[in-house]
Amino acid sequence: MQFRAGPDPDFPYLDEARRYGFPPLESWDGNIVAVGGNLSPGMLLSAYEQGIFPWYNPGDPVLWQSPDPRMVIFPESLRVSRSMQKILDRGRFEIAFNRDFAAVIRGCAQAERPDQDGTWIDGDIVDAYVKMHRLGWALSAEAYLDGELAGGCYGVRLGRAFFGESMFAKKPNASKAAFLTLAETLFAGGVAFIDCQVPTNHLCSLGGLEMTRGDFLDLLRETLESA
Repeated sequence: MQFRAGPDPDFPYLDEARRYGFPPLESWDGNIVAVGGNLSPGMLLSAYEQGIFPWYNPGDPVLWQSPDPRMVIFPESLRVSRSMQKILDRGRFEIAFNRDFAAVIRGCAQAERPDQDGTWIDGDIVDAYVKMHRLGWALSAEAYLDGELAGGCYGVRLGRAFFGESMFAKKPNASKAAFLTLAETLFAGGVAFIDCQVPTNHLCSLGGLEMTRGDFLDLLRETLESA
């Protein structure tokens, strides 16, 4: 079957009240669990509710992924180093939430990453998540230095679950300051875990714990049902 690059314009648009059933776990083979579709609000919400998110390169069709293993941060596992605590205590950065979501996701798109060739955050992703933000589902945290945006992060919140998507920093420690402040605020507000998606050493240093995909899906289902 041939798939066109990016979102499929012929696929039905799903508003935030509509849902799409992805293939069941038993049929998943590898991290990519589905191909095609679009990035409409109902499609994205359906994916997150089922432990799936879009992640693809320019020129590819929309690839829906659910990595195994998964990385998650819990309230009790969140780790703030002494040096970062000093930075937060001294107020080096002004931290704000949802002040400029569009600037944060564009900053993430423009960030150079040593382990990646280019960016997966293309114009379609930016437009889709800006719309999700306007609908109240996507959140951002920003770190400002001398009035300028120095770093930030964004993600999607569903009830007591938060799905971190990406972060960027123009100044050292800016993204960490934004993320850690957001994490502490989310946990204080009742969020049960932050999904960090793919395990990395950086996320481990912030308190990320690896779990199997099956365990993550069980955790997600129980958390959404308890919201």
